[in-house]
Amino acid sequence: MTDPRAQIGTTGKRLSRRSMLAGAAAGVVAPAAIASLGGSAATAQGNSKGDSGKTRRITMYAEEFPDGNVGYGLAPGKASIPGPILEIWEGDTLEIDLVNNTDRRLSIHPHGVNYSVDSDGSPLNDSFNEPGETRTYIWSTTAPYKASGNMWMPGSAGYWHYHDHALGGAHGTEGLRKGLYGALIVRRKGDILPERQHTVVFNDMTINNKVAPHVPILEANLGERVEFIAIGHGNTFHTFHLHAHRWANNRTGILEGPKDPSQVVDNRDLNPGDSFGFQVIAGEGVGPGVWMYHCHVQFHSDGGMAGIFLVRNEDGSLPDGAQAALDRYHGHEHGGDHPHGH
Repeated sequence: MTDPRAQIGTTGKRLSRRSMLAGAAAGVVAPAAIASLGGSAATAQGNSKGDSGKTRRITMYAEEFPDGNVGYGLAPGKASIPGPILEIWEGDTLEIDLVNNTDRRLSIHPHGVNYSVDSDGSPLNDSFNEPGETRTYIWSTTAPYKASGNMWMPGSAGYWHYHDHALGGAHGTEGLRKGLYGALIVRRKGDILPERQHTVVFNDMTINNKVAPHVPILEANLGERVEFIAIGHGNTFHTFHLHAHRWANNRTGILEGPKDPSQVVDNRDLNPGDSFGFQVIAGEGVGPGVWMYHCHVQFHSDGGMAGIFLVRNEDGSLPDGAQAALDRYHGHEHGGDHPHGH
């Protein structure tokens, strides 16, 4: 049995709460892009409509893997599936210089934020990268604001995502199938920041382009605040279920108080183009252990759409019984042969 540490996915990293809070108090602004392997949580303030906000510029690279899959990364040779988690605060603008290091046309298209037709990322608007081309995409955000007729317009805060919209056709279907996707978070002033983050993408019959038992293990220590960003792609209906943990079915996944009427769930539809996020306290009320997350469409989970959320002891050690459960997961047949991505 391989050491479970070697199976850890590249979709989360422990963030220091002390450093985050200290940064917020000092008005420090961290980079807008948080890579799959980490970075620190941003601490910028939200802005109302009309405020200039802050503008940050990052460079992303689209690269092909030896098996033919394709991913986004924040540095040459660092592409991953899913791509890096991108974070901004309401009122801020993110400028992305996308470098296409493949021999196919591709793009980057966001959900949930504002952009012009030039930054649409679609062939319809002639917005894409030719092979070898670098193109700048500009995404802006806004806080809720009062519009004409005394109506309030929603802000940009939410758990969104980005993806290709040009590889293989006008809708980027081949790009999505090959792994060109990632999480986009727009936070509102006062939102609680996590200590770890994990992106989970149900893409047709895979999780992050893999199937069990090859889905990377997602980890946390007992008591850590963990953020999940769930995204759906492909052509298939799914539901996302996390064992032993639950969340509020609202924008943040967190109840605002004991009288908050938000529905509390542990299973939610996750269909193509959909996304949501939530935070849990790892092992809260149930203790450390090996907890499954999976699609609750039964033949999907039987076919390999199942992963592991490993909650270690507070000191990082494996809890009793965890190794045996990991052995069972890695030794179980999950529905035959499937292509496995990076």
